[in-house]
Amino acid sequence: MVDPGVRMDALRLGRVRDWLLGGALLLVLVVAVEFMVGWWPLLAPWRALSPWLLAWLFLLTALSYGLRAVRVSDYFGARLAGRFPSVLRLTILHNTANNLLPMRMGELVFPWLMRRYFGQGLLDSAAALVWIRLLDLHFLVLVALLILQLGHPSWLWWPAGGLWIAGLGVLILLSGMGESSMLAGAGRLRSILRRVLQAVPGDPWLIARLYGWTVLIWGLKFVAFASLLRSFLPIDLWRLLAGVMGAELSSVLPVHGIAGSGSYELAVVAALTPLGVDPKRALAGAVNLHLFLLGSTLLLGALAFLLPRGALPVEARTAAP
Repeated sequence: MVDPGVRMDALRLGRVRDWLLGGALLLVLVVAVEFMVGWWPLLAPWRALSPWLLAWLFLLTALSYGLRAVRVSDYFGARLAGRFPSVLRLTILHNTANNLLPMRMGELVFPWLMRRYFGQGLLDSAAALVWIRLLDLHFLVLVALLILQLGHPSWLWWPAGGLWIAGLGVLILLSGMGESSMLAGAGRLRSILRRVLQAVPGDPWLIARLYGWTVLIWGLKFVAFASLLRSFLPIDLWRLLAGVMGAELSSVLPVHGIAGSGSYELAVVAALTPLGVDPKRALAGAVNLHLFLLGSTLLLGALAFLLPRGALPVEARTAAP
């Protein structure tokens, strides 16, 4: 058995390593932008942007955050009924942490806040987040098919999209496996797998609602981000969508910088360069898009603290498994 002290030391070293790697990526980004584009030329286009346009794009972004809270409320149902302001606070803070912390450490905030605010178990909340993230990933594949249709039209993309949507029916099958006799009994791995499968949304109407929220969440975000990116990088719509897609998928890279710095821009450049976009222009567009994301994140994160926390008594938080 591993000594708990050794395990904690390894965890601390891992966190220090993550912060050092994140800081290194930030430094590389600052230097690369200065040598490849120049910070002053890169930031100059902001002066030409309409404040009303920025306000509109920020509103779309804020609405997408709000719909994430609606999705979480719908997912947990009666357990969070009547506490939407607290759910909204939790959701915004979770996304703020995701956007600012390195190596996706922000994902840990969701189960922690679910336990702190609503007394939900850490494992149950983490399992729910897994399925929510899979719904996100499922829809991003649909967006990828749309990008392919816009860039390289073909009738094949339509049945592919239909089959992919039909694949959501797998959730109904998986939802029944949580009570399977194969997973009954003791054992840490078996217990975790059982809890994860028990968190699967199995009701068809619930799945449809959750996926509808997912479509709206990502639809608003793609519209806002593609519109802003076009202000800095006037290219075709399908290339803009590909750039935004690259930015969103940057979070799955094995190395993720502080506030996504470096990894976010690298993903956008990697997505656009093969599509014929000049790497320097792609980098400039990516940095400006990232600045908008960070500005929106900080503002919404600050506003979230004005919302009620709805904390439970200490005894209730302690009792949650």
